[in-house]
Amino acid sequence: MTTVEEAEKLVLAQMRDYGAQSLPFEQALGYVLAEDLKADRDLPPFNRVTMDGIAVKYEAIENGTTIFHIKATQAAGDEPVQINGAHECIEIMTGAVLPASVDTVIRYEDVEIIAGSASVHTRDIKKGQNLHLQGVDKKQNDVISTSGQLVSPAIISVAASVGKTHLLVKKMPRVVVVSSGDELVDVHETPLPYQIRKSNSYMVKAVLKQHGVDADILHIPDEPAVTSEKIQHCLQNYDVLLLSGGISMGKFDYIPQALEDLKVEKLFHKVAQRPGKPFWFGMHNNGPLVSLVFAFPGNPVATFMCLHRYFLTWLNATLGLPAKATTYAVLGKNFTFQPALQYYLQVKLQSNHQGQLIATPVEGNGSGDFANLADTEAFLELPPEKNNFKAGEVFKVWSFNHDL
Repeated sequence: MTTVEEAEKLVLAQMRDYGAQSLPFEQALGYVLAEDLKADRDLPPFNRVTMDGIAVKYEAIENGTTIFHIKATQAAGDEPVQINGAHECIEIMTGAVLPASVDTVIRYEDVEIIAGSASVHTRDIKKGQNLHLQGVDKKQNDVISTSGQLVSPAIISVAASVGKTHLLVKKMPRVVVVSSGDELVDVHETPLPYQIRKSNSYMVKAVLKQHGVDADILHIPDEPAVTSEKIQHCLQNYDVLLLSGGISMGKFDYIPQALEDLKVEKLFHKVAQRPGKPFWFGMHNNGPLVSLVFAFPGNPVATFMCLHRYFLTWLNATLGLPAKATTYAVLGKNFTFQPALQYYLQVKLQSNHQGQLIATPVEGNGSGDFANLADTEAFLELPPEKNNFKAGEVFKVWSFNHDL
């Protein structure tokens, strides 16, 4: 069997460049920038007032002036008003342009305004206070966000501030999620006693949606000819096939044979892990289109784990995102696992007062227990070299909670 480390290397060796596309900036959230974003002018573009109050010439303060005549009131967005003498001030609001004739802002809390005059009641005044100076953040043409960054709400804000109505972003691969099996019925149907509703495909599609991939869904019945026909269609129209089920050694698992008949190159089949041991991975070279096939076991927990451990790792690498820093957690209680396989234990995560991340096992009823996923947040990766794992030991953790 292929080890987890070998499987990951083989998957990552198949990274692809799917090109770039221009999207309205409001629709680019979750995509990856394929261009640098530059400031179209200084940031801030002018000396910006950061406190409501009065704007004065500091020289007047140095000369002992404490009462100023208010010449005008200037709001944010107003054209700046200039004073004519050091005894004058401008009543000014946060966000306004600082007029060239003044250089210091005294907040309202430190002045008293009566009958058009402002009396200063503090000596703690520094020249240039309460100002955000022009260009202090970025100069015109400085790079603000670099190519390869994930478009976040903050980058949406940056794009808007520099007038980028469209962003060049990396294209996502075209993905189809394929389920198989005559035991599966549609969600709106009432299953017979020997049937179940389709759920894996919707689970996978939802995870992909969280990562910016809008996948299609296809179901294949347990018929060899139909299986080959449908998979051939997918190989001709999608960059990635994510299959769930039908890849083990059952009499009705027709997918491995269909993949072989369609000349999909098997890069590995079976990984020394649980869940997800029957995981199959390969590639199909069809001239200009190279399709990758991730064929996961049909058990929901196995599909879920393999999706996060392998496909999302591949997707992030393909999009040029930096590898996520490895996260470790402390095992919260003793756990025993017998087979010499790398085990992905479902856990809940919680930080203690010492800043440690504690992983508490939530044991279900095997890889078919999809309901157990709703009560957990991550997989703790337990190495195959040992069987007994003690509370307090530290292991790598793979979070599938999108907020963690």
